[in-house]
Amino acid sequence: MSTNTSTPHAPGTPAEAGAGPGPGGRVAQLRAAQAAEVDPRRLRAAALAVCVAGLVAAAVLLFVSGAHRNAQVAALHDRGVPVVVTSTGCTGLLGGSGSNPVGYACRGTYTSGGHRYAAALPGSTLRPPGTTATLVVDPQDPGLLTTPAAARTERPTARVFVLPSVLAVAAVALVAAAGLVRRRRIRRGDPALPAGPDQPALRFLGAPGGV
Repeated sequence: MSTNTSTPHAPGTPAEAGAGPGPGGRVAQLRAAQAAEVDPRRLRAAALAVCVAGLVAAAVLLFVSGAHRNAQVAALHDRGVPVVVTSTGCTGLLGGSGSNPVGYACRGTYTSGGHRYAAALPGSTLRPPGTTATLVVDPQDPGLLTTPAAARTERPTARVFVLPSVLAVAAVALVAAAGLVRRRRIRRGDPALPAGPDQPALRFLGAPGGV
């Protein structure tokens, strides 16, 4: 006498392992796919913010570098004093494909204010070890050396601020253009943008409905 020992299926459980998901599962998948979509306006706003931040950072760094260079030139011209420098050796510099000599990078020692210093020598002239030369040093910054001719002729210049000024203007132009595009969309009644007159012009930098 045989006995049937099959276990009945629990209510609501598919009888076959290969049964597909029901309507509820498909709805959940559709919702997940919609949630994974990326808003292109958010991407444009993020890209614009990165560009503006990069331009501003580069402009600030170049402004600071230019101001520092002008300060060094003025210091050497106004208060530079001559010192005798003794070369301690040079290294050849190669250019192009690495086979064309273009000059030398030399180092030397000198005394300023009762202290001995070692520094890179200006210019690319070969100075064999032990040879001496008269250079100009800033007594308030003894590591700053230049040649007598450069100390006499070089002056602070506004040209060092041309490039950072261009970068700063480009950053302002990007922000202004984005604000203008946003205002035009508001006037056209773009449903993705708030139409209230009290909305800030630069909201595009972080708003979900930005440019």
